Amino acid sequence: MPRKIISDLSTNISRKLNIKKKAGLPPGSVVFTGEKKVEDVLVHFLQYTPDLLEELRIEELHEVEPHIMDEHDVDWIDIRGLHETKLIEDVGKTFRIHSLILEDVADINQRPKYEEYELGHFLLLHALSFDKEKAEVNREQVSLYFGKGFMVSFQEAETDLFEGVRNRLRNKHGKIRHRKSDYLCYALADTIVDNYYIVLDEIADDIQEIEDMIAENKYDNIKQRIHQLKKELIKVKKAVSPLREAVNQFSKSEGKAMDQVTSMYLRDLYDHIIHLMDMIETYRDVLHGLQDLYTSEISFRMNQVMQILTIITTIFVPLSFLAGIYGMNFAHMPELHYKYGYYILLGVMFCIFVGLLIFFKRKNWF
Repeated sequence: MPRKIISDLSTNISRKLNIKKKAGLPPGSVVFTGEKKVEDVLVHFLQYTPDLLEELRIEELHEVEPHIMDEHDVDWIDIRGLHETKLIEDVGKTFRIHSLILEDVADINQRPKYEEYELGHFLLLHALSFDKEKAEVNREQVSLYFGKGFMVSFQEAETDLFEGVRNRLRNKHGKIRHRKSDYLCYALADTIVDNYYIVLDEIADDIQEIEDMIAENKYDNIKQRIHQLKKELIKVKKAVSPLREAVNQFSKSEGKAMDQVTSMYLRDLYDHIIHLMDMIETYRDVLHGLQDLYTSEISFRMNQVMQILTIITTIFVPLSFLAGIYGMNFAHMPELHYKYGYYILLGVMFCIFVGLLIFFKRKNWF
């Protein structure tokens, strides 16, 4: 059995076992349903004002508790790794996050959504990356919860998706330093959405490569590659499509932690998501077209082969007829005793052969 199939089977079995752990538990139970992608959970603390910036990598949550909840700054707790449910519950207690939100954070099978609570706002979305070698889209669940003066982000894997945002915060003159937590949430979501364009561009490169292969009559694994890319586009659509409604709700929020300026940026983010949906549909149509083109090319090649075989068969029918006549064992066949009979018969066969070729050529049959 191929190694990839074994790996997929073990992953699915592990995921089903994790999901079954939630069966029968009350709502709000924090149960991790994914794979352990981080050996040790990383907790990064960043606090900023227009003039000050402080960063800490912490081991225990209580190390930052004296720094948080200051109305004049924004506190950002970034957690990478979701398998330590105790830490998630502790974060929930510190920032008074609703238990239903904590349940969704630990359950990596959630669809993108936006929910507004009395004490904060919750945005769940999927970060995507494209594995060029396997032609697969990898998904990572990201949860963002913010209130007045704070932001808590949960990343499933160790890879830092928000390094670009951190660099912007380190720049004292950046716009983000002068905004509040709602704008930080927008910036994080915008980073993930921008990465969707990179994933779609890489898929587009694969589509272009397939198109070139068909044009060059190279048909190795074309059918499988087209089918694979269609499956990966479905993954992208599942991440982008529900996010459209989530961002739309987010942009219309009138919560205490929301600024009207941020709503304007969120509407722009909504437009980007609409554009991404159009790109996905376009690429799906292109793949359908390539599949039809591939089928047509295969049929065309088969027709060419059949045409050549038909012409060969048609040419040999009269020749076989003549050979059959003079291959009979009758005693009285005058032509058999003629001195030049053999050469005359070959000449007649050759004339028939040339005549049929000329006829087929005039008919544009080859």
